[in-house]
Formats: sequence, C-alpha cells, structure tokens
Amino acid sequence: MAAQVMNNEGMLLAVLADEDTITGFLLAGVGNVDLRKKRNYLVVDSKTSARAIEQAFKEFAARDDIAVILISQQVAGQIRNVIEAHNRPIPAVLEIPSKDCPYDPNQDSLLTRVKHIAGFN
Repeated sequence: MAAQVMNNEGMLLAVLADEDTITGFLLAGVGNVDLRKKRNYLVVDSKTSARAIEQAFKEFAARDDIAVILISQQVAGQIRNVIEAHNRPIPAVLEIPSKDCPYDPNQDSLLTRVKHIAGFN
C-alpha cells in the first residue's frame, strides 16, 4: 500500500498544534506549501474553532502526499471523535505533547488501539 501512495518527491508530515510546536517543526524543515498554496500545518490557538481543526485534519487525511499527521494531544481532544473514526494506515495519526499540556497515554487513541489489539486492556 505504501508503494502505491509514494510519489517521486517523497511524503510529508502534517502538523496540527500550537504556535510554538509548529515553529519548532518549521525550523526543522517540516513545513511545505504547494503550488495551490496548501500548507501541511495548522497553527491552533484559542480562536481556532473545532470545526476548522476538523476540516484541516480531514484535508490532511485525504491528501496522498501526507504519510503522518502529528497532532498535539490538547488539539486532538477537540476532535477526538474524528480521530477515532480515522482507520486508514496512511496517513498515520500520532498524538504529541505540547509545552502547555503534558502527554497523557490514557487519551492517546493510537496507544489505546494497540493495547486493545495486544490484549493489554
């Protein structure tokens, strides 16, 4: 399956998180803006609606050039139902901590799925 979605230029990470987290990823070279002015990141702040986060997540999930969606756990909490409904292997959805909100393994939907499959309930 991965070979089918791979293009000549490789695949991207998408990031949905607070400004500081996004800045760190941009400084690391993760940022991308394509010819249609579509970015592979969304800066989420207190003014960003859950609807805008959900729309960005769905757009990233539908793109064939994105392999992994990184989403801060705090942001993921706002669209938990959408993340839990995502069942495709590519793009993989990984929840990451932010500086204001430490990582809570009990809220991580991927970790919960793995524990369920492995029988560690």
